[in-house]
Amino acid sequence: MIWYENEVQRLEQERGSLDYDPKMIFYGSSSIRLWETLYEDFKPYRPVNLGFGGSTLAACVWFFDRLLQSYDPESIIVYAGDNDLGDGRHPEEVFIFFRQLVTCTRQRFGNIPLAFISIKPSITRWNIVDSIRYTNKIIGEDIRREGGNLHFINVYNKMTDNAGYPKREFLDPDGLHINAKGYTLWKEIILQHLPAILP
Repeated sequence: MIWYENEVQRLEQERGSLDYDPKMIFYGSSSIRLWETLYEDFKPYRPVNLGFGGSTLAACVWFFDRLLQSYDPESIIVYAGDNDLGDGRHPEEVFIFFRQLVTCTRQRFGNIPLAFISIKPSITRWNIVDSIRYTNKIIGEDIRREGGNLHFINVYNKMTDNAGYPKREFLDPDGLHINAKGYTLWKEIILQHLPAILP
């Protein structure tokens, strides 16, 4: 996990410069970190961006206490798992990391709302699309089965065309990361879910 250290230290330093008390934490990989309009998009909810580049869901678990210890959130929204699969992890392993993240959240913050954003489709990782779909399936089913304050936010379907292929209009030229139009879509989808997620 040493390769994340600079990013983690950056987030720790930024915590000290915040002039407000965040109540909605966005946590996860570069899809969160690169969301430049996130604060303005969710300003009424007092959000904070705790994304760190290249992060896996395993790394989100590893650094959970360290990065979130100084916060008192009312809700957490997570995007991760994409890089785990890209690194060769199996869907079942990613599912285990998800359950560990749920445990971390419950132990530190009790039964606050925790929402998992589905792993997105991408052109670059089309070779593992079956693993992405299966991971989304087993995590989504687990969330629906458990219910309570666990929520599944499906961004996958609206990012694909009628043939099930990723829409280029939502992705950067690298075919992996989300562009401004993609973030606008994510914002719309998440805002639609918030009435069910928040108390």
